[in-house]
Amino acid sequence: MVTKHTGESLDWVVLIYRVPREPSSPRIAIWRKLRAFGVAQLSDGVAALPEDARTREHLEWVADQVGEAGGTALLLRAQTLARKDERALARTMSQARASEYRDLTRTVQESLSNIEAGEVTRVVKRLRKDLRIIQRRDYFPPPERDVAVAAINRLAGLAEVPPASLPVCQS
Repeated sequence: MVTKHTGESLDWVVLIYRVPREPSSPRIAIWRKLRAFGVAQLSDGVAALPEDARTREHLEWVADQVGEAGGTALLLRAQTLARKDERALARTMSQARASEYRDLTRTVQESLSNIEAGEVTRVVKRLRKDLRIIQRRDYFPPPERDVAVAAINRLAGLAEVPPASLPVCQS
């Protein structure tokens, strides 16, 4: 998801939650779900996402999970009072995704250097799936996103090249 800056302050959906320590399984499941959604973890038990119908639904669902686990959750709509705070929050979220895109690009580069001809299509499918997972939680796309997309497209182009010209992995 891409959040467009219109010059106005963004609305944020903020989840304030507390989950019992034991059993730990629900707490870990909630943490993983929040991580998968790409939240900005403002503090222990406080997570935020730019507001839209999808992110609101995501955090409503997590709030329900918190309640089912015996915890408490409060969902709020908020705006930062200072633009610098909003920019810092967006920058933090963007940097987290940038790191993921860099890791993905490294994986592509490693694949380029040792992939076998018959593996290209399978590897590209897996990498594109990984890219989509990152993009789903990417609210403020960093430049690294375009680099990762280009790297995957370069690898995908190898599938169209005759197998003889593909780099061969030496065992």
